[in-house]
Amino acid sequence: MPAKKPSASAPLVLVIDDAEDNREVYVQFFEFQGWRTATASDGRDGLDKAAALKPDVIVLDLSLPIMDGWEVARRLKSNQATKAIPVLALTGHALDGSRKKALAAGVDEYLTKPCLPADLAATIRRHLK
Repeated sequence: MPAKKPSASAPLVLVIDDAEDNREVYVQFFEFQGWRTATASDGRDGLDKAAALKPDVIVLDLSLPIMDGWEVARRLKSNQATKAIPVLALTGHALDGSRKKALAAGVDEYLTKPCLPADLAATIRRHLK
């Protein structure tokens, strides 16, 4: 049974990931949760969309073309207009050094792929409150 379209007042989740398949899966899952979605396929587009749309949460891959996710996080958190938006890194970088680097760049949560959908949704809900 398909989910109904999220309402205009539903939280907006911006997914920044270069893999089209990942973006499609996240969008379907998030919309099933009742959230609105927007996507970007590279770091520069992600920054632009974050500034324009002011999403409620950003799900950020760290390995991105044009500008990597670490730099995207630094710029989001240094910009007055976007610094309060929670940034959740969702990445294949599982090494402890990558986690420390991402947290130092300003991400609010660090999740490694594969991440169970229920865990991702719970993390997003925690930041929406």
